[in-house]
Amino acid sequence: MAKKQDEVKKQQKTQKEEVVNKEVKKTIKKSPAKKTTTKKVEKAEKVEKVEEVKENIVVKEDKKEESALKSAIELVLIIAAIIIILVFFPNTVIWNIVVLLLILTALIFVHEFGHFIIGKLCGVHIYEFALGMGPKVLGFKRKNDPTEYNLRALPIGGYCSLAGEEGEDDGSLPKDKFMCNKSKLRRVAILVAGVTMNFITAFVLLFLISFIWGSNEQASYIGYVEADSPAARAGMNTGDKIIECNGHKLSTWDKLSVITMLKNDNNYYEYVVKHQDGKEEKYQIVPDEYVVLDDETIKITEDHTLEDIIKEKNLDKDKVTTSKLIGIGADREVKHGFMNALDYASKKFTSLVSTMFLILGSLFTGKLGLDALSGPVGMYTVVNTVAAYGLSNILYLAAYLSINLGIINILPFPAFDGGRVLFIGIEAITGKKVDPKVEGYFHTIGFMLIMLLMLYITWHDIVSLFL
Repeated sequence: MAKKQDEVKKQQKTQKEEVVNKEVKKTIKKSPAKKTTTKKVEKAEKVEKVEEVKENIVVKEDKKEESALKSAIELVLIIAAIIIILVFFPNTVIWNIVVLLLILTALIFVHEFGHFIIGKLCGVHIYEFALGMGPKVLGFKRKNDPTEYNLRALPIGGYCSLAGEEGEDDGSLPKDKFMCNKSKLRRVAILVAGVTMNFITAFVLLFLISFIWGSNEQASYIGYVEADSPAARAGMNTGDKIIECNGHKLSTWDKLSVITMLKNDNNYYEYVVKHQDGKEEKYQIVPDEYVVLDDETIKITEDHTLEDIIKEKNLDKDKVTTSKLIGIGADREVKHGFMNALDYASKKFTSLVSTMFLILGSLFTGKLGLDALSGPVGMYTVVNTVAAYGLSNILYLAAYLSINLGIINILPFPAFDGGRVLFIGIEAITGKKVDPKVEGYFHTIGFMLIMLLMLYITWHDIVSLFL
């Protein structure tokens, strides 16, 4: 064992000497002695300079080793802290925060990895690919690879720094290494790669959820009708399929749930139902209203009003949650198997994408208010709720957020990937590149608007949380 340690030390010493000798040679070449000096003085100066360079290099190498050791210790401590929190402090405030940060970090990392891998394939120079933000904890470079791979201290996202994202930004690089000098098709491929990776991640997570825990039917077939409910009184039956609600076409329960959240001027929901015999029928159903508590739901009636329930249960009027229901639901049968998991992942992914576009459209038309959106604080409360139902629900939240991140980034709005694709489209139409400075101004303004929106949403989340 001692012999092996000696051999390792000798190898390290030899490697260090090789580095020193290379640096010495470079320094001597760069700093030749003056011709006017004598040969003895010249030789003495060279020897002195060699010793000085050696000493400086040794000090630098020692500092690098100390820094690497310090970084490794910091990394171990961070990982240990995260593990301790996850194992010993479940469902606490700090646990929820750590879980949310880990989910967001993983999703952003996957997104940036998409940009990274396609950027590499397209021959773009990548300065850095990092996991996390803040000070560098650990970093390395691969042989014949100019990219610096870093792990940073704060587990919040990550980034991929490509050369030429906003014009030629480094005079030392060949022009063909800049992203801005690549073909339009390649630039678009690099930009949409992040979104693509988010979508792939969401699909894989949904598949795993169904494969491991099983899944329910996603199509909008009525699985049950509650007795004496508005739906039962209207004549809806088990096996019927809801194909339209309030003028919106639909095929899944996800979309139906979003439609019923939209602003509705009527006191009823209008459904179009396709019966098992193929006939279609339209219903106008006034929903029953319920007070939703942690352990029960209480129906609001003329004889048992909301005020009566608040007094009986000693509830805070401002914090009472109500829900309108017509008394139907999806089939509760849980299905398993590989093919079922594929079917579930495909239908669920398509359904979530469709509902998110519906939500975005409803925000612009005013059918859905900004209070329906959630920022970091709102997502924290969601994690707190979801975590109580187990790992499968946490993975579902991750899949949902991954799709959300992908769709937001593909929107043709400045500062998003879709906004950058939009400028490439303008270039394709006009035949001229947009001035990088002008494009930069648009992205900056877009980013500022997004930050203002986030501040508003976060403030609303905080007010909702504490009031």
